[in-house]
Amino acid sequence: MKLLVAITGASGAIYTQRLLDRIDTRQHELHLVMSSYAQQVLAQELPDGLRVPAGAHQHSIKSMNAPFASGTNAPDAMVIIPCTMGTLGRIAHGYSADVLLRAADVCLKEKRKLILVPRETPLNLVHIKNMELLLLAGAVILPANPYFYSGAKTFDALADTVVSRVLDHVGIAHDIGPRWAEETD
Repeated sequence: MKLLVAITGASGAIYTQRLLDRIDTRQHELHLVMSSYAQQVLAQELPDGLRVPAGAHQHSIKSMNAPFASGTNAPDAMVIIPCTMGTLGRIAHGYSADVLLRAADVCLKEKRKLILVPRETPLNLVHIKNMELLLLAGAVILPANPYFYSGAKTFDALADTVVSRVLDHVGIAHDIGPRWAEETD
């Protein structure tokens, strides 16, 4: 699978890191792009820096020469994690001013998986309407809402509850658990 992971300036770098930690670049072609403000948030939230898996391809936000900037070489899936509401709104309205936004537009037009992981709260009507537009266009809106029945004891384990849902939607097998149990009599 060719997977594009995009990082924007929303808080939630732990989700990005935990997702990257779970992607095997021997099995999947991984591309990474980040907004200019994402770098500042990463520096604040991950003082030791972002651990990028060996074999991942990093691209400049300003370069439209990245392979995924064209429908002829679209990724199989794109995950924007975390996703700012500004990024979400620009994608919803077709504003493709950089390669991150263009890649999201390519995923929508080529009917590829586009998963946005917003971390904003509370939401206003503009946010909801932008989400509605993206849902109608085929995107998946997967808010960074962890679940607590996992019994997570660490921040990483709690973040993994969101990452597991992202991996499920991308179609990458994982061993993050537990899954909701079947009802027994």
